[in-house]
Amino acid sequence: MRLPRPRPSRRLRGPRSLAGQLFAMQVVLVAVVVMGCALFAYVSAGRQAEETARRQATAAATAVADSPAVVAAARTEDPTAALQPYSERLRHDAGVDFVVVMAPDGTRWTHPEPSAIGKKYLGHIGPALHGKVFPETHMGVLGPSVRVVAPVRDPLRGDRITALVSSGITIETISEQLRDQVLALVGVAAAALALGGLGTYVINARLRRHTHGMNAAELSRMHEYHQAALHAVREGLLMLDGRRRVALINDGGRELLGLSDDAVGRPVTELGLPEPLTEALLAPGPRVDELQLTRERVLVVNSAPVSGGERRGSVVTLRDHTELQALSGELDSVRGFTEALRSQAHEAANRLHTVVSLIELGRAEEAVEFATAELELAQALTDQVVGAVAEPVLAALLLGKAAQANERGVELTLTPDSRIDDGLLPPGLPARDLVTVLGNLLDNALDAAAPTREHTATEPPRVRVTARADGDELLLRVADTGPGVSAEAAEEIFRRGWSTKQSTAAPARGRGLGLALVQQAVRRNGGTVALDRAPGGGARFTVRLPLRTGATA
Repeated sequence: MRLPRPRPSRRLRGPRSLAGQLFAMQVVLVAVVVMGCALFAYVSAGRQAEETARRQATAAATAVADSPAVVAAARTEDPTAALQPYSERLRHDAGVDFVVVMAPDGTRWTHPEPSAIGKKYLGHIGPALHGKVFPETHMGVLGPSVRVVAPVRDPLRGDRITALVSSGITIETISEQLRDQVLALVGVAAAALALGGLGTYVINARLRRHTHGMNAAELSRMHEYHQAALHAVREGLLMLDGRRRVALINDGGRELLGLSDDAVGRPVTELGLPEPLTEALLAPGPRVDELQLTRERVLVVNSAPVSGGERRGSVVTLRDHTELQALSGELDSVRGFTEALRSQAHEAANRLHTVVSLIELGRAEEAVEFATAELELAQALTDQVVGAVAEPVLAALLLGKAAQANERGVELTLTPDSRIDDGLLPPGLPARDLVTVLGNLLDNALDAAAPTREHTATEPPRVRVTARADGDELLLRVADTGPGVSAEAAEEIFRRGWSTKQSTAAPARGRGLGLALVQQAVRRNGGTVALDRAPGGGARFTVRLPLRTGATA
């Protein structure tokens, strides 16, 4: 479908085209100069402030490291008792945000946040262990900060390094110091932009007056097409004519839909797209942010009809939603972890009150026995997962899902034959894909196994996970004790819209993408996913991924 061409006009072909070019050049020039100057001034001031903070942190860290009191406290059994007040006092006097004294293995002895004492230091300590004082910018408990780490040497032990000192200033504090300069920069930039805006407004008003040379029909038709495009365009652009043939498609649209260069002029039904996506493109009404699946991607489809003349066309825009959908799944997992941790914190408080009450009643032995039993119970699954799955991403995911399962009354267990050593997974197998695959399978298994009013399990709700590396293959298997998947739905489970939260396989907006994303991630890495019936009667998903880099698709 071709856009209508305006009738030639001397006034449109005269100086006005040059005025339009000058207008665009003025806008770009003013914006570039103003933003460039403001950015240069801001970066220069930021570097100066960061260098000042680094020198300040270096002075504080070396002063603490050379203090005899710190050297003496490092020899005691409880360095925190002596060092915490000292480091806090020095932190206030030196004007830094934190002074952390730690053991050579990184265990904190002091910290502005008392809850962080006893935990591992977030940062690098390798150069300090070799006797070097080094700076770095790293994310810590208080946020990203400019910090300096210095070694503490004990003269009585042959200058042996017995502790480390880290002092720093957070990026937030440095940013606050730049506030006055930024305000001045904003004022200057605003004034410059205002003057530039005033000049461009005058030129734009004059150009607007000179567009009256076109007739009303031409202006109306161009306005309709432009409005539809402006409201729909995102990344991929697809224009269909009244016969539902491709009139225009940009490079982004070809890439997202996997089409060749000869797509223009072909009907939508002959493009080889999935049936739901084809139906969405052929629908006459508008569509807003509708999720559709291709073989490799999750797309957000927006469409707007274009009316004019005897036929109606449409403008369709496509956005790649694959990465965002994966991040949304990770965010849901993080929210689940947060709820589980909140519940565990509540339980921990109850147990702590019990221990305190036993001590107050004079039953110290029973208090110790109770606390020890709780610690052993909480550590059992952690030891099992960490011992079997050394890959940090999978281990963290399993521990988080175990907390969620415990919160929902489901027992999550790792089979004895599970074994994945650290560093075994190749660089070509992204950690995000592993989280997508295993995370979605576990979420579905927990939903299926969790007790509900409609389904009463014949055995305790349980989810069994197998994660092991067999030669050149990574095996991930998730089985549950839920009601399973019917034979009728087995063919539809990997299609968009299928969800365990529905009684049918009918598509639902924003739901049923988990298994489809699993299949996409598995295909992307050259693997396979299969469904069968678990020994307990529920569903069992088996994913096999090649470990050789050259085997990935």
